[in-house]
Amino acid sequence: MPEQLTNYQCPNCNGPLRFDPVSSKLKCDSCGSTFTVDEIDKVFFEKNQEAISVDAEKKQQENAELLQWNEEEAKNMRAYNCPSCGAQLISDANTAATRCPYCGNPTVVPAQFEGSLKPDYVIPFKLIKEDAVKELKNFYKGKPFLPKAFTESNHIEEIKGVYVPFWLYDGTVDAHLRGSATTSSSYETDDEIVTTTRHFRIERDGTVEFQKVPADGSSKMPDDFMDSIEPFDYKDLVPFQMSYLPGYLADKYDVSIEEDAERVNQRIKNTTISLLEETVTGYQTYVSDKTNTTITPGTVHYAFLPVWLLSTQYQGKNYLFAMNGQTGKMIGDDLPIDKTKMILRFLLITVIGIALLYVILFQVMGA
Repeated sequence: MPEQLTNYQCPNCNGPLRFDPVSSKLKCDSCGSTFTVDEIDKVFFEKNQEAISVDAEKKQQENAELLQWNEEEAKNMRAYNCPSCGAQLISDANTAATRCPYCGNPTVVPAQFEGSLKPDYVIPFKLIKEDAVKELKNFYKGKPFLPKAFTESNHIEEIKGVYVPFWLYDGTVDAHLRGSATTSSSYETDDEIVTTTRHFRIERDGTVEFQKVPADGSSKMPDDFMDSIEPFDYKDLVPFQMSYLPGYLADKYDVSIEEDAERVNQRIKNTTISLLEETVTGYQTYVSDKTNTTITPGTVHYAFLPVWLLSTQYQGKNYLFAMNGQTGKMIGDDLPIDKTKMILRFLLITVIGIALLYVILFQVMGA
């Protein structure tokens, strides 16, 4: 029976292939050969089709019986045999691309991209692992209270490139805004200050069209991190091909379009209201009384977007960082604080402030 996996190996030497962001080609580190994405797609087309044609349900039942999994484990886990070395790979049910830990071959699960599971687009990685490490070091800079031991002895525990599943939402928002605004002017007489305040009723109507508003479709990814490393430059969106995956990890989505829609709708509502409020100019105060928005959904696209994930430990605590694999924008957990440094900085500022105060008082008294 054919395997459910495809190992991406060099057609020349059978070494592991990986997608190289620098050349935008697949590269074999064993013999140095390079291939375009289209070339590799053609080479592995039949193998992918064979993997998809496997009776996955029957195969999974056989694996569950072999591994003595209970019903819940069998539902959420998958067992595969590596086509290259025969080792058994255990992954969760959403894994779409990984690497065999025994022979190192990049491994793709073609069935995870069958039919409606196939992404419409992908933004290939533009930055390499070394770029992520460099950007993390830059992220540490300019943080005066960061413990010295954290930066000097800190070692990255794990770094991995991940194609994160995203939903990209199109839509139109019709909005109505109502509020109150004022302007004030004052003048002086011989014995009083006269202030005149004028009150205005503000109404605004507008229609805003949105295209490809992103929301990650993976429950494994922290939403705040994925939101913070935006924006992605959509000029690099290309039609999805599995040959962009070798060398990276990927999961198919496990958060549905409907589940992410509420978060996206709130986001585009807030953006639309902000755009309308920006048109309220020439007033000294403005207070919104009422806003109404109506969203007309459009097309929802499914895309894989590149993210570097880095994790490290310090004093028993895990710290996670994420970098946009296209633009290099970095975000991370709150960093540890050296309380001694903070106290010393506070004392130094206090001493300097007191010294300056004495100097000023001395000058005033001397005058």
